[in-house]
Amino acid sequence: MLRFILRYLQFYAVADTKYQVHSPFVFDFALNVLEDDREFYVFNTAEHLRKIIEGNSTKIKLTDFGAGSTAGNQKEKTIGSIAKNAASRKWQCQTLFRLVNFYKPKTILELGTSLGISTIYQASAAMNSKFITLEGDPQIAKLANFHFEEMKIKNVELRLGKFEDTLQLALNDLGKLDYIFIDGNHRLAPTLLYFDSCLEFAHNETVFVFDDIHWSDEMEEAWEKLKAHPRVTISIDLFYMGIIFIRKEKKVKEHYLLCPLSWKPWKSIEFF
Repeated sequence: MLRFILRYLQFYAVADTKYQVHSPFVFDFALNVLEDDREFYVFNTAEHLRKIIEGNSTKIKLTDFGAGSTAGNQKEKTIGSIAKNAASRKWQCQTLFRLVNFYKPKTILELGTSLGISTIYQASAAMNSKFITLEGDPQIAKLANFHFEEMKIKNVELRLGKFEDTLQLALNDLGKLDYIFIDGNHRLAPTLLYFDSCLEFAHNETVFVFDDIHWSDEMEEAWEKLKAHPRVTISIDLFYMGIIFIRKEKKVKEHYLLCPLSWKPWKSIEFF
């Protein structure tokens, strides 16, 4: 926890707001995703569902193929503790919704369904998209599918199994990849492997989203290697997630650490 706090303070000290961004492409991102404060219809219903899940004391046995959650690698957990410790937070989910809402992908892939909260946010922003989400744990997958039914989410197909077994087939079935959210197996080698696999199906407008890029030293190393990849031209570090673009028109790499203006209101003047 101390390491995470120190990393956040380091990020906060150097992060810019939209007023320090000189790239039109990244300014559009900051304006339409990071600074969008509208309340969309799904926000209240998804958060109501989250509260119900967090209050669920039923214990289930887990099969964790990744690096685990902040609560540790216990074999048995309550559904409520999973929601509190492993599910994406409210502000993260809202960012994901706004990303999908702004870029309007037609094909979406998610690695790490968990209880389905982040999936519900993203799917609600693109009801006509083809959306495949991958989950390794059968008990978690069963719960996520139940939550999709409760929220009347019809455009999501959940596939069960290790990412190593399900990723390639999902990519083949999608054909091309407009948007991907990687939130599972938070380790260096798998993260880079997933990126390389997805890159074969990516195009100039593909949006890559990586969760928990500062979660561990290993994930920070993965993030640095992703930024250095020869096809990556733009990276945006929001601390709690990182976003990557492979825009060919960008001849020089651009790397940004961004935060909402509300975090640093004194940076509303470009001089600062």
